[in-house]
Amino acid sequence: MIQYEKVNGNFDLTGKTAIVVGGAGGIGEATAQMYARKGARVAIVDCKDNCPEVAAKIAEEFGVQTIGVKCDVTSQESVDGMMKTVLEAFREINILAAMPGFVDLYRAEEISISTIEKHMSINAVGVFRVCQAVANQMIRQGKGGKMVCVTSQADFIAINKHVGYTMSKAAVVGMIKVCALEWAEYGINVNGVAPTVVNTYMGEKAWQGKVKTDMIEKIPAHRFAETDEIAAAVLFLSCNESNMITGEDLVVDGGFTIY
Repeated sequence: MIQYEKVNGNFDLTGKTAIVVGGAGGIGEATAQMYARKGARVAIVDCKDNCPEVAAKIAEEFGVQTIGVKCDVTSQESVDGMMKTVLEAFREINILAAMPGFVDLYRAEEISISTIEKHMSINAVGVFRVCQAVANQMIRQGKGGKMVCVTSQADFIAINKHVGYTMSKAAVVGMIKVCALEWAEYGINVNGVAPTVVNTYMGEKAWQGKVKTDMIEKIPAHRFAETDEIAAAVLFLSCNESNMITGEDLVVDGGFTIY
């Protein structure tokens, strides 16, 4: 059962431990900063080598405990090792923000099956691998928890040259719904945040030149999102203020999909 807790609007995470997968840059780093600002201990998990540096910077800025753990979400052994490291440092896990990401742009008739499989391995199976590991720990703890997966507007609309990315992100939305249904009895909320294009490395990779200006013209807000705007949505779904929300994919797209 997902318990009711008095809502005060503070979005306080003091005493909580959060894992941010994909936390060494972009939306993930912004999310880790949000969590730290609200008092959480934070594990920065990423395939990049700079996890310890990002963790140290956040610890210094916000005065919270952090660790950086390199992890390959396509490897069960790597995920198991990451979980062991986090639990040795913090003893428990209360929040997971899962946003490992890969995109490679091809038309549907041109993309290789191996590229499709890479999208699925990182963006879908990798996300589930981490969610499953964290869920089992949360169930053992018996205190419930929060999971937020960053999806995409591409999980429910058609975007040119995004077939691999769309397949993988749509799979995550299906996963979110089933996991939310099955894990609610343990007090675990599972939700997604579906951004429009965000000003990150991946966003710049996919949207340049005329396709960028054309896309911005279609967004009523007339701009792409910034990382902290997406992180704010993730924060909301990670706090007690959102206890009655589960199985949802919150769209943060500047109005792009209102048409």
